[in-house]
Amino acid sequence: MPQRSDTAQPSEQNTRPAIPDPVVRDWDFPRSTTSAQLLTRFAAAEGVPPESLLYGTGLTEAELEDPNGSVDAHQELRIVRNLVAALPDDPDLGMRAGLQYHLTAYGILGFAFISSPTVRDGIAVALRYLELSFAFCIPRIRMRDGALRVELDTGAIPADVREFLLGRDLSAIYTIIRELLDQPIPLRGVQLSMPEPTDIAEYERLFGTAPQFGSSADVVLLDPALLDHPLPQANAHTLAMCEAQCRDLLAERRERAGFAKHVREQLLAPDGVRLSMEDVARRMHTTARTLHRRLHAEGTHFQAVRDEVRSALAEGMLRDGTLSVDDIAIRLGYAEAASFIHAFKRWTGTTPMAYARRRS
Repeated sequence: MPQRSDTAQPSEQNTRPAIPDPVVRDWDFPRSTTSAQLLTRFAAAEGVPPESLLYGTGLTEAELEDPNGSVDAHQELRIVRNLVAALPDDPDLGMRAGLQYHLTAYGILGFAFISSPTVRDGIAVALRYLELSFAFCIPRIRMRDGALRVELDTGAIPADVREFLLGRDLSAIYTIIRELLDQPIPLRGVQLSMPEPTDIAEYERLFGTAPQFGSSADVVLLDPALLDHPLPQANAHTLAMCEAQCRDLLAERRERAGFAKHVREQLLAPDGVRLSMEDVARRMHTTARTLHRRLHAEGTHFQAVRDEVRSALAEGMLRDGTLSVDDIAIRLGYAEAASFIHAFKRWTGTTPMAYARRRS
């Protein structure tokens, strides 16, 4: 008898679709300057001057004020290290920092979340465009034992800043959900892998209950009914516009000037999306192992770059309206339309036909 998956299944959610895992695998993606700015202001209020917080990042205060600027994840990680080093005896530091991350801090992604029909839809949007957030802990949604589990993956975060970033991201997620709802959050419990700190007052103030420390995972347990709670500012037209802007912004951030850009150019050549990693490596006069290593150094991998190209090409062909879904699937190198439809929904959150109708 096959084992039952703990991922949310349609039958458990009144036939509503399960929430997919985020596309990104780790925290190493470029991000806006907003989070670095928030951390700098938070640190200043704690008595840590900006020059100390930005030490070793190559960033200036003026650059953080640029609304069109960006930082890489390692620069923000250095800011966090500087903050933790400056205030090493503050167990609530991450939790209090996360309270600064209101919905408005997420820009167009925040508006997409607000405009979603339900919490379920909002979470799906947030996971789909996680690279537009400031997360270091990768969230995954699971159903188990009748509870909705928000699991935070901290495995890839360096140990010296893991506790801070777990507290910050957990607090930020809770802050967002609290701002979205017009009722108390149906919280069933909090399980954290960290040792119990000497003072848990901040945790109790935030969650209204004491977390279970020393657990095997970092999980927030919620009532599953939360998923279908309607959001008061839902607007389908606004959501469509916000998602389009999210895709454009994501594509702009992914437009790297390094090795990944050359890989992308190969994939954009005629029949390029049909090429394997070995094929692309040969065309670039290198080996598949070197190609993998160089893409990894830029925070990406071959399948992610190919998905970016396929997604952009698919959206363009659907907007043009001259090809059927079957024809598009073939042109993108899929053996059958069903595989393409599944992939397109993972990229955009909707089916190819629904996407085409929305833009007709």
